[in-house]
Amino acid sequence: MSALGGTTASPGAHAPAAAGPRWRRLDARWVPLAVTVGLFVAMFGYGSVAYGGFFSAQVLLNLLIDNAFLLVVAVGMTFVILAGGIDLSVGSVIALVTMVSAALVEHHHWSPWATLPLVLLLGTGFGALQGWLIQRFRLQPFIVTLAGMFLARGLCYLISIDSIQIGNETYAAISQARIPLGEDASLSVGALIALVVLAAGVYIAHATSFGRTVYAIGGHEASAVLMGLPVARTTVLVYALSGFCSALAGVVFTLYMLSGYGLHAVGLELDAIAAVVIGGTLMSGGVGYLAGTLFGVLILGTIQTLISFDGTLSSWWTRISIGLLLLVFCALQRLFERKVRRS
Repeated sequence: MSALGGTTASPGAHAPAAAGPRWRRLDARWVPLAVTVGLFVAMFGYGSVAYGGFFSAQVLLNLLIDNAFLLVVAVGMTFVILAGGIDLSVGSVIALVTMVSAALVEHHHWSPWATLPLVLLLGTGFGALQGWLIQRFRLQPFIVTLAGMFLARGLCYLISIDSIQIGNETYAAISQARIPLGEDASLSVGALIALVVLAAGVYIAHATSFGRTVYAIGGHEASAVLMGLPVARTTVLVYALSGFCSALAGVVFTLYMLSGYGLHAVGLELDAIAAVVIGGTLMSGGVGYLAGTLFGVLILGTIQTLISFDGTLSSWWTRISIGLLLLVFCALQRLFERKVRRS
């Protein structure tokens, strides 16, 4: 036993004590995610029993198709919240991307393939600028990104106060394209992009030094600095990543709506935050999983679908339900946050 425990005590004296904390650590970290997955299964199961035609592969895929842009932006938001920050500008950046794309393609006759890299660069640069201001001047992320929200939304109306419809054949073809999955089920290009972004996000979060640094900053920034981690650079990159995801979500939103408008994606930043929190990521940072964000987005989509299938409820019940869920998951976070921090 000296090789295992460093003493000559009997195995029974140490095995339970060692196993107990390990299981408690596992439970504390996985319970919010397990609750999220269980809630989604319960909600989808209820819909399958209550409404005919609800239980089908296409209804499930439609949750991704209709919320692809939300999933993309929520991936970026997850990294920001994991690092202990917040980004309120994402909805306005989406609107700005739709306006810039529509104006360039329709009014200036740009190719969609030339417009795409420009708007992605625009969103990434916008996010990086916010991250630099937060890191360089030690400003509160809430204030900086709130200013960014107003700025991006205002820039939309400098382009046009009216909606700009996109009649470009390339945009229309991509928007209507479907990827067959058999059994009369199909997936849109936007949903495929969202799944690729999610997979890339999972890899970055759990298999790169950048991801590990993000978790360390969210866990305790001062400790991350003392460990010699590149905290300043990572903070800027986190907001740049959020800006990139917002811009890409804007591209997906443009394909979904085939228009640019300054009022697109109003309040989407709150939906993204709700999806991340419902997915089990702690608002204080340092703990969370992108898989949880996926199920958070699916839960929001399922609520909308259930209300649509019911047909008698006002669409405002979507907001009421999301608000109640958010309160419940915030309370759940408080219950488990102390245990997680001890692990």
